[in-house]
Amino acid sequence: MTAVFRTVIGALLFVAAGAMSAEARCADHVPQPKPQNASRDIVGADLDSIQERGWIEFAAYEDFPPWSWEEGGKLRGVDIEIGRLIAEDLGVEARFNLVAAGENLEADLRNWLWKGPVVGGRVANVMLHVPYDSKFACRVEQVVFTGQYHVERVGIAYREDAYPEDKPVPAYFRFDTVAVENDSIADFYLAAFPGGQLARNMRRYPSMAAAMAGLASGETKAAMGPLAQLQHGQNDGIGVHTPPLPGFGLGQWTVGVGVHFAYRPLGYAVDDAVFAAIQDGRMARIFADYGVSFSPPKLR
Repeated sequence: MTAVFRTVIGALLFVAAGAMSAEARCADHVPQPKPQNASRDIVGADLDSIQERGWIEFAAYEDFPPWSWEEGGKLRGVDIEIGRLIAEDLGVEARFNLVAAGENLEADLRNWLWKGPVVGGRVANVMLHVPYDSKFACRVEQVVFTGQYHVERVGIAYREDAYPEDKPVPAYFRFDTVAVENDSIADFYLAAFPGGQLARNMRRYPSMAAAMAGLASGETKAAMGPLAQLQHGQNDGIGVHTPPLPGFGLGQWTVGVGVHFAYRPLGYAVDDAVFAAIQDGRMARIFADYGVSFSPPKLR
């Protein structure tokens, strides 16, 4: 299982647990003690300091195409371009720290936003690609969750020659092979299909990119995972769609950014930059440049 999916799955499982009581947001939450940083009283930087020094640092996940990765010594990805967009709006230079994901989202937020890692590294001013849920936001008081820019969903990629008429749905995998990333959301969903009917036809790969490569080479007839990653690995002869997924409570989620709770003016400025980019079409162009469908959250 990739570290990024450990992080995202942990967040989404919490989302599902709290979804039924969204109207009672924070009603049963007991406030946490105010955090004490291990080695320093001030972590990060406020908006004025960032603009005075002329640069802002973003934390983004490493080896996570199409969102953020390094290729030929250059940083690429949708999240990287969103960071540059935010920095341009603030009138500063964008700098990036590609980070490894921890065991869960809370660990990542602690390491890269409000406290810092135990060994090596440093906090960033903004963390990109943070899954959002209002109940989770109650639980993690040290972070402001803002700048929501995309609704991700689970889809199915398939070989068009294997499905010339009907596009595949999960029930098809009782007979047909399907590629998934090991221990991913799609893996959990298909493995839990009633009676374990799909288990023998599931092929697990170490990453979604490897799963899509297996599909392209004919090792499987289909692949299931986050839509953006399916589209990024799509090539000639491969179709992608998002069919209804019965009983799947984690079929879609919103991603945005995280900011240290002490720097709310920075959070407001980042949110304004993201909102403006969604409205004027710049956000959609970033997604289009990477061959990914853009699905904006509900605007304010």
